[in-house]
Amino acid sequence: MITALAFAPSAVFSAAFLCSVRQDRRMFRNAVLLGLVAISAAVALLFVRPRHAEFLLALYFLVTVLGGLLLSFFMVANGFVMIRKEGLRPANLLSLLLGLTIVAVLFLLENLRQSGSPAAATSMGVLLLLSAYVAFLFVCFLGYAFLYGRVRVRGDVDFVVMLGSGLLGGERVPPLLASRLRKGLEIHDRQLRRGGKAPVLLTSGGQGADERVAESTAMARWLVDNGAPPADVREEDRSRTTDENLRYSRTIMAADDPGYRCVVVTNNFHAFRAALTARRAGVNGQVLGSPTARYYWPSATIREFVAIMSQHRVLNLAMGVLLTVLAVLLSWPAWR
Repeated sequence: MITALAFAPSAVFSAAFLCSVRQDRRMFRNAVLLGLVAISAAVALLFVRPRHAEFLLALYFLVTVLGGLLLSFFMVANGFVMIRKEGLRPANLLSLLLGLTIVAVLFLLENLRQSGSPAAATSMGVLLLLSAYVAFLFVCFLGYAFLYGRVRVRGDVDFVVMLGSGLLGGERVPPLLASRLRKGLEIHDRQLRRGGKAPVLLTSGGQGADERVAESTAMARWLVDNGAPPADVREEDRSRTTDENLRYSRTIMAADDPGYRCVVVTNNFHAFRAALTARRAGVNGQVLGSPTARYYWPSATIREFVAIMSQHRVLNLAMGVLLTVLAVLLSWPAWR
């Protein structure tokens, strides 16, 4: 009976997670619910097996501290690789900045612990709770993004939408974008081999200020040059953002067939956020990811996480205020 009660929260969170995924895979709450399942199950195990609690807590401490240090070292190293391969741009500095931030937080926490003053205790509590909150969301994001990346689309689709990105020299498709196009062409060819109808290869991307042609045009040329039948290729050449990519593409698809079914192709690091955007845009289809160079993945993933947190900034700000107040209340006895 006690064991059943201990695991009741994880059972509730598991049911909520499964219901939410069944409703729509493309929601960030799925990631949070998955994280709550893991945490509640871990707490239940500690309750049911209390004799292992000290060992597990010590292991958690070691993983947190040593893992944080190893992660910071990896992120700093990756930051220098990004600068060397991609250039000194703000977007390429994210992994380096995250690594330095982790070191700074661990250093600050140790200094606050050694201080022992009420103000230091309060500051330490605030920093711990806020760091734990961000870390929890980031792990949830990584875990669910990994699961979402395992999505397989069953049956035929009417459209394969490929999201654009910047061009090289204003008109050439870079390797990152070529990966998306290659994935889209594979989906097209695989559906034909199964005996299905040819899906429309819809390239989506407008012309940037530094580009000679629209991204969709360069993408369409690449597809035709690599074996796509010209009759199966269409362009959406007005969009400038991912949201516009999906909204304008939805308009084209719905005009052709109100009951259309599609897949959207982008790079794997971008797939989950694109899926969230596709849901908001009313696109009837899941998002598939194409391969990305390993060195590029950490900074790109951090950028995706920051973008998702920004989309929920009001909720995150409210949680930050709530956790700060909680830390102050918990440390209040030290001031008396």
